Amino acid sequence: MEEKSANMSIAEKTIIDLSHDFSGETIYWVNAKEFELDTVFKGQNPNGFFYAANNFSAAEHGGTHLDAPIHFSEGKQSVEQIPLERLIGEGINIDVSGQAVNNPEYLISVNDFKVWEERNGKIPKHSIVLLQTGYSKYYPNKAQYLGTDHRGDEAIKELHFPGLSPEAAEWLVNNRNIKAVGIDTPSIDYGQSTLFKSHVILLSENIPVFENVTNLNKLPSAGFEVIALPMKIKAGSGAPLRIIALLK
Repeated sequence: MEEKSANMSIAEKTIIDLSHDFSGETIYWVNAKEFELDTVFKGQNPNGFFYAANNFSAAEHGGTHLDAPIHFSEGKQSVEQIPLERLIGEGINIDVSGQAVNNPEYLISVNDFKVWEERNGKIPKHSIVLLQTGYSKYYPNKAQYLGTDHRGDEAIKELHFPGLSPEAAEWLVNNRNIKAVGIDTPSIDYGQSTLFKSHVILLSENIPVFENVTNLNKLPSAGFEVIALPMKIKAGSGAPLRIIALLK
């Protein structure tokens, strides 16, 4: 009876996929290994049935993915050590697309959080904070989404996209008790960052980060649940992520 009740509860909600799919178009950091899918077999087996199988390879950090705390904080949680409770919970959507979508240097500020709270009330305890810059509309166009379609170490200085300011990350950590943070850009730090302070601030507190999420424009400001389940890579600093929202 309990299983039936749970299934009915989910069935009554609208499911929004917040994940990009993985393919040859998937965007990775400019010096990271990109996604490759190699066909092992596809067709009629000699025994008379259809069979398909592939091998895939990719960097941990690319496409819709999770940054585990150990990514920027020594001794903190790796992917498989993150409690599932941190990856499932009430979500809020902070929409700064009006300021950010045409400003690749935009830094999400403490004021952006305070404006959201003026309209929606205090950020709920143990919530998953999603940051909507509007940049997912450019995906998978690398030149527009990353700021460059070049690759390699030299292309890092050409990266341009919005991110979360270190001051705002610090404010979240010190003033609000949150589970995780997600953003619809390639990184929680903006493209021109060299110190990645927002990563360090959040991950040092074992607050995982979700990057390259999408469809945040389909979410309300609050009143939904988030389920963000990464591939369970032992000792991983990150992993591909399937993240969804359940609208009540």
